[in-house]
Amino acid sequence: MSKATNTAEQKPATQYYLRQGSGEPLVLVHGFLGGAPMWASQIDTLSKHFDVIAPELCGYGSNSSLSSETSVNGFANELLTLLSDIGVEQFHLLGHSMGGMIVQQMTANAPDRVKSLICFGTGPQGVLPDRFETIDESRKRFLAQGVAPTAKEIASKWFTAGDQAEGYDLCCELGAGVSEATALSGLTAMETWDGRSALAAIKQPTLVLWGDRDRSYGWDQPAALWHGIENSSLAVMPNSGHNAHMEKPEIFNAILENFLPKPV
Repeated sequence: MSKATNTAEQKPATQYYLRQGSGEPLVLVHGFLGGAPMWASQIDTLSKHFDVIAPELCGYGSNSSLSSETSVNGFANELLTLLSDIGVEQFHLLGHSMGGMIVQQMTANAPDRVKSLICFGTGPQGVLPDRFETIDESRKRFLAQGVAPTAKEIASKWFTAGDQAEGYDLCCELGAGVSEATALSGLTAMETWDGRSALAAIKQPTLVLWGDRDRSYGWDQPAALWHGIENSSLAVMPNSGHNAHMEKPEIFNAILENFLPKPV
C-alpha cells in the first residue's frame, strides 16, 4: 500500500478511502452528502507532514453502492474498524458537519486511539436547532423532489457565494451520487444523536473551528463544544460559510497547521 500518492485504497469489505503522505496519521471525516474529494486542498497541504487518510462513509462517494449506517454510533464504529483493518491504531482526527458528530462519537468509543481532535463546522446536538431548515423539512424535500435537486439546494447554503462558489459543483456531484436511502439514513442519524453528555469526557487537545456565516450550525453549537471540552481552543473564520475548508483553504489549512503537532 503506497503512501506516496493520492490514490484510492481498498480494504477487504471494499470500502474505499484516500491516503497520501507520511508521518503521524491524520484522519479526515466528511459530512452529510459529502466525500473525500472535498478535502483535496487539505490532503495536498497536510500530507507534507502527515499520513493523511480520508475515508468515504458507506453509502457516499466511491462507497455509494454500500449500505449506509443509520446512526452516528454506527458510522463511528465503521470508521474505527476500517482504521484497524489498515493498521492505523492511533491518529489525529478531524470531522466536518455530520462528520464532526462522528469524530466526537469515535473519541467517546475509543479515547485511547485519538491523539487530538478537530471539530469543524459542527456541534454536539444532532437535531441542528439553528440550521437553515429543519431536518424534517430536508427529509420532505428528498422525498418530494429527489436527491439531486435537493442536494443542490442544500449545497448552495454551504458557501457564502451560494451556487456561484468554486466548490459548489463538486458538492452537487457528490450529493447527487447518494441514494435516497442513504440521504434519509443520514438525516435520521443526525436527528437521533446527542453528544452533549459526553463532552466532559473528552480530554484530548481539541480545536473547535467554525465559519461565522455558517447556516447549518449556529454559534450555540461550536460554543457548546468550546465550553464543554476542557482542553479546547476556538478558531472562528470571518466571512466564511459551512464549507470554509473549500471556500478559504489557505486560511483553513494555516489554522490546522498551527494546531496540529509539528513534525519531528
